[in-house]
Amino acid sequence: MKQKQLANVLIKVLGLSLCSESVMHLVMGLMNLLSNFENRGLLGAGFTSWSSLSLWSNVFSGLLLAVLGIYFIVASRKVAEWLLKGEED
Repeated sequence: MKQKQLANVLIKVLGLSLCSESVMHLVMGLMNLLSNFENRGLLGAGFTSWSSLSLWSNVFSGLLLAVLGIYFIVASRKVAEWLLKGEED
């Protein structure tokens, strides 16, 4: 297996691992939001009590990891070429 092919495969594996990590972050973020809704009520606590950044951080990080993972999967060949642009096969 050539070096660029190996880099392509490893970058795709990295993308898949980021996507699996993003699923965990999204699920935990949604569970945190739902538990906060359950504890404080949807309407009784007001908008500012459940909209803090700490409650949304898992959701945002999950979305960011998903975007990065999908990018690495789709553009793995370009990333491998960029990483190994000065080396010959």
